[in-house]
Amino acid sequence: MTPCDTSVPALMRPGLRLGAALMLAAAGLLLAPLGARAGADFGFDYQELQYKAKTLAASPFAPQESRVPDWLLPPKINYDQHRDIRFRPERALWREEGVPFQVQFFHPGWLFRETVQIHELVDGKKDVPVPYSRRFFDYGKNDFGDTPAEMGYAGLRLHYALNRPEYLDELAVFLGASYFRALGKGQCYGLSARALAVDTAAPTGEEFPVFREFWLQRPAADAREVVVYALVDSKRVTGAYRFAITPGSDTVVRVKATIYLREAVATLGLAPFSSMFWHGENSGTTNGDYRPEVHDSDGLLVAHSTGEWLWRPLANPKHLRTSMLSSENVRGFGLLQRDRDFDHYQDLEAHYHQRPSVWVEPVGNWGRGSIELVEIPTPDETSDNIVAFWTPEKCPPVGEPYEFEYDLHWLTDLGRRPPGGYVVATRQSTVMGRPDLHRMVVDFGGPPVVKAQDGVEGIVSVGAGATLEGVVAQRNPINNTWRLAFEVKPDGSGRPVEMRAFLRKGDSVLSETWSYLWQP
Repeated sequence: MTPCDTSVPALMRPGLRLGAALMLAAAGLLLAPLGARAGADFGFDYQELQYKAKTLAASPFAPQESRVPDWLLPPKINYDQHRDIRFRPERALWREEGVPFQVQFFHPGWLFRETVQIHELVDGKKDVPVPYSRRFFDYGKNDFGDTPAEMGYAGLRLHYALNRPEYLDELAVFLGASYFRALGKGQCYGLSARALAVDTAAPTGEEFPVFREFWLQRPAADAREVVVYALVDSKRVTGAYRFAITPGSDTVVRVKATIYLREAVATLGLAPFSSMFWHGENSGTTNGDYRPEVHDSDGLLVAHSTGEWLWRPLANPKHLRTSMLSSENVRGFGLLQRDRDFDHYQDLEAHYHQRPSVWVEPVGNWGRGSIELVEIPTPDETSDNIVAFWTPEKCPPVGEPYEFEYDLHWLTDLGRRPPGGYVVATRQSTVMGRPDLHRMVVDFGGPPVVKAQDGVEGIVSVGAGATLEGVVAQRNPINNTWRLAFEVKPDGSGRPVEMRAFLRKGDSVLSETWSYLWQP
């Protein structure tokens, strides 16, 4: 078993997303399984899934009563007991078919009190239900009674020989509300993606759409991708989703979706992520922890259609805060783990230096909208306190289909993202002898920056709430990066201060734009 083996996903491990798991379990939004499918005799395809979502949206929302017996739920079962329930690998779906992918299932119980119905698509479109079976699981030391035959599963995970040919690693997991995660070669699970985010950080509370049913397309013997269909539902929205997963060093998930609103929503978040940021080099503190940095992601990167690339370092704020970054026909955005130096984390168990970055590339033009970043205070590393997504300028009309498509890249090497210079680190401090000033220090790297020997200037702007004092751009001969340092003087109002900076030489812009929200 490698250090990155995740037979129990991070969402279910104490100290590694317990807060998020409790939040999902409390949502309790899964619905009863659909009955016999109209048109089942004619086979299944994405068009039929769209019809299901549309039909469901036209019906009143009906929450599902849990099929999980009490003795599988707290307080009658704890984390260790549930973790002792393990899927038997020899029972994996497609194990005997000689195809490159296999599927295992998660047992309901503990925090996962809701279940999903799973189907296999054979010979293209033939729908074959995959019923729950107690025989698929090893219950370890647990002495449980009979489980309901119609209970269903908590979720599923896909396996593939990602890192070496003789071992099938976990490739992707669908578990909890509409959450899913994937891995590229050499990575460990980190941030999670979601199908949808609805009213995130709204005063009225967030609504969590859920995966209600899955259809798994049986791959061919030479398949290089695996396809998963999913029906999503919640009080105010339904959706048809198709996930085409292509494994590799950069594992790509092509997401195709059609959603329908039952009722209007305040904020509709497309291509959302949830991540964790406790502290980093920009925090000014390690919160008493021996590790210099603890985070799944260290920044939000946005590629605007104008050609500008913008980097927004993440923070663990004192109070909840939301940032809106407007963009028309955004070319890409994502939460990145840009820092890959183990010495900056010093964690032999969590392997934060191996957490994936996730990059969204829209297929086609998404029009006017905003990338929304939500940063929630957290006292430790157990909660996903960072949320990012794209939201359209206008929500779709109730009952009308809204279609969108995008690629999700789960990667370590960012390639030419951005194509020019980029921020290596963000630091801040007080100024000795000047308690009225605050210093920001931003290091830039990347080929255009490294090649520049002289003549580089820092272009800095500071928004309302502070004034700018003293800007210095200095080449670092130790590692050939450039350091931009400047001071700001708050006006005493206490309001957050927006800052922007980039490097320029003559008429040439050398770097992405650094964007930061500082709270005096």
